[in-house]
Amino acid sequence: MATFAYEALNAAGKPQKGTIEASTSDDAIQRIKAQGFFPTSVREQKVKKSVIAEDTSKAKKKPKKGLSFGKVKAKQLTLFTRQLSTLQDAGLPLLRSLQILEGQQKPGLMKNVLLGVCEDVEGGSSLSDAFTKHPRCFDRLYCKMVNAGEIGGVLDIILQRLANFMEKSQSLKRKIKGAMIYPIVVVIIAALILTFIMIFIIPKFQEIFSDFGVALPTLTVFLINTSSWVAGINPGQKIGGWVFLLIAPFIIFTFLKLIRKSGPGRAATDWVLLKTPIFGPLVKKSTIARFTRTLGTLISAGVPILEALLITRDTSGNYVFEKALNKVHDSIREGESFADPLRESKTCDAIVVNMIDVGEETGEMDTMLLKIADNYDEEVDVAVGSLLKLIEPLMVVVLGGIVGTIVVAMFLPLVAMINSLQSSK
Repeated sequence: MATFAYEALNAAGKPQKGTIEASTSDDAIQRIKAQGFFPTSVREQKVKKSVIAEDTSKAKKKPKKGLSFGKVKAKQLTLFTRQLSTLQDAGLPLLRSLQILEGQQKPGLMKNVLLGVCEDVEGGSSLSDAFTKHPRCFDRLYCKMVNAGEIGGVLDIILQRLANFMEKSQSLKRKIKGAMIYPIVVVIIAALILTFIMIFIIPKFQEIFSDFGVALPTLTVFLINTSSWVAGINPGQKIGGWVFLLIAPFIIFTFLKLIRKSGPGRAATDWVLLKTPIFGPLVKKSTIARFTRTLGTLISAGVPILEALLITRDTSGNYVFEKALNKVHDSIREGESFADPLRESKTCDAIVVNMIDVGEETGEMDTMLLKIADNYDEEVDVAVGSLLKLIEPLMVVVLGGIVGTIVVAMFLPLVAMINSLQSSK
């Protein structure tokens, strides 16, 4: 549409000036008359070529993408999802919402991804298709839920559900990680103190015992030999044992990572983890909470149940549950029930299977799954609190036992020395 400058008279006969947008001059005259004016002059405004060229050059200028590595942090993606859902709920156009959020990002992977998403959406691609091109940021679950929201015309609602899902998942991870910080810090500090004792304190006692020529008890001999190995003062020893103690956690971590690369290794480690006395129940509860919330969110978003089960299986994070969900998928594909194969797998508690059975019968599977997830989130909170209460006294007993053993091993020869001195008198 063109812009027309006009001069007109109002109802009182006073002159008026202004501009109006219209496709033709006749259309402009009709619009001016519709406003209650009598046009005396109507002419189209010409846009200067320099202005057009400047606008075109501005349009062609696109933000440059910087270098980026790794993956987008879950916290950053969760914040983006929440903000996008809020903007969509407010009624802003999708492209404008994405451009606003892209402008808020700091240079990095997330900003580069959103630049690509804006280009794709502006070019006519759907939001889910644009997200699919960036797997380092948007996983399969994320893209499928967005696609379901686009098909159903409820993208703002789906984004809200997705943001809620991600926030609760992050909250669960933070609780588990937070519970492990205290014992890890205590163990590290205790290991450093014990290493210091082994390297600097015990060799001093060894010199005293050698000067007096006292026969050493077995416990003391063992402790002195251990100290000599840690300090690296044994004959022929080139590297102190403290080096091996320092790199041992990294070696074990790398070894476990390599084992989990293979299917049998991953199956074995996941099965052993679930059977661990203290951490097993916590892992089981957190995995049930994750898979039920994922499946419930996908079903409520309108994703077909067979596809939702496959996505849930791939994101469950535990081989034992993946195998159980695969059996459930095959059972539903053959027209059978959801609950029976899950009950046979014995991966979930009876209450979980019964609630799923009820949800299947009433047709409210998504609601029931989300209730299970909420219940198990609470159970994880209780389990984490109980774990902390159990770990604290357990660590005190273990560390006290180690220190007590060192003290006894060092003072037994001293008692023998005192007795020998008294008998010589």
